[in-house]
Amino acid sequence: MLRKTSAEFLGTFWLVFGGCGSAVLAAAFPQVGIGLVGVSLAFGLTVLTMAYTVGAVSGGHFNPAVSVGLVVARRFPLSDLPAYVGAQVLGAIAAAGALYLVASGKSDFTLAGGLASNGYGDHSPGKYTLLSALVIEVLLSAFFLLIILGSTSSKSVAGFAPIAIGLALTLIHLISIPVTNTSVNPARSTGPALIVGGWALQQLWLFWVAPIVGAVVGALVWDKVISDDL
Repeated sequence: MLRKTSAEFLGTFWLVFGGCGSAVLAAAFPQVGIGLVGVSLAFGLTVLTMAYTVGAVSGGHFNPAVSVGLVVARRFPLSDLPAYVGAQVLGAIAAAGALYLVASGKSDFTLAGGLASNGYGDHSPGKYTLLSALVIEVLLSAFFLLIILGSTSSKSVAGFAPIAIGLALTLIHLISIPVTNTSVNPARSTGPALIVGGWALQQLWLFWVAPIVGAVVGALVWDKVISDDL
């Protein structure tokens, strides 16, 4: 279990530091900023690279909602869930702290930018409502679980699951960064929110509830509608 939780800690650290780091440090960098497409790709690449690196050790969840969804789909034991979620959240917090240390080295840095925190209403990049944020986070989390379950099923082509999952996360970000800054991952939301505080912590509940609900829905759809006991 120590090996598994260490892998989940490192994988979630890489996801948050790489994904949120690209948003905070590189998205709007003068003249050569990577933009929303670059940030979306960065999030996908973090999952793809770490899934290949430590997926054989822990399964490569890096996301409490994914772990919950896999429990519902009977792909992961409930007894291991608390340890995995704890490791994922700690990894996200450590990554957000490291990102803050780097970003605050710039003279005009301010937490008013949100450190890539997720939000709705006035704190949505596109000023989308709570309902919009709820719907898109549930929907995209559900499809994310479907893709994870399908690409890792026994009849899928072996070795390609991290590519499908990484590209799925890229697409998810391409769709929803303007709405919520994209969560679909409660740990990813928690790390930056703890650094920013205030509104980010007040709105954090949504980015635990919606991804977990979506993951459960996705797991149930797979189990009851699509799966043929692969």
